[in-house]
Amino acid sequence: MDLLIKIIVTFFAGMGAGLGTGFAGMSAAAVITPMLVTFLGMDPYMAVGIALSSDVLASAVSAYTYGKNKNLDVKNGLIMMASVLAFTVVGSYVSSLLPSTTMGNFSVFMTFLLGVKFIVKPVMTTKETMRSVSAKKRVVQSIVCGMMIGFICGFVGAGGGMMMLLILTSVLGYELKTAVGTSVFIMAFTALTGAISHFSIGGSPDWLILALCVVFTFIWARIAAVFANKAAPKTLNRATGIVLVVLGAVVMAFSLFK
Repeated sequence: MDLLIKIIVTFFAGMGAGLGTGFAGMSAAAVITPMLVTFLGMDPYMAVGIALSSDVLASAVSAYTYGKNKNLDVKNGLIMMASVLAFTVVGSYVSSLLPSTTMGNFSVFMTFLLGVKFIVKPVMTTKETMRSVSAKKRVVQSIVCGMMIGFICGFVGAGGGMMMLLILTSVLGYELKTAVGTSVFIMAFTALTGAISHFSIGGSPDWLILALCVVFTFIWARIAAVFANKAAPKTLNRATGIVLVVLGAVVMAFSLFK
């Protein structure tokens, strides 16, 4: 029975995380962490490490799928990733100097609101419009936005994928598919760094739960990414919005069990 419960919890956690990653570049930690803590009684720090590990392959296969369909900005993605990683450390340090807060709930609420935004006001930017921005301006924007995303992620402790998607679409003017593709590309590297850090500090995880979460998240991320790259922009906006709204609502509901 204990094994069956682990399989059921990790299946639904992986499904939610995979759909969020494949459709919207969302971090698996936003779904997997609260489910492992709530239903399996896992230590939150270890749960985050498992979630980040699940993120690595799921984000990588999603990035590959988006890249294969020419919906990935590698050059500016690498620039933004460097800024995100550097300022995540800065944000984490500043956060350690302040009293503990519940700001992590902010990322869950933001997931819900961002979902509503995609449903009510879809991102209909075209690739032609996106490419009209000068290369120099795009590089500067990538650095500045990466600094901002990294600091918030380090300070709050979550929300990286959502922050990237919001800024890529609303501030940098990316077309939705390219925004998601670039977001998951960056997340694959940031998640790997975070997972290694967590296990180095917290020790070995429950390998069965880790394996189940990685496999289920990978499968659903692949399914979502394939669908997303074939969908029309309006359909993708609605599908992304619905996934984010549902995941945001479910995770907020999980928090009531704590």
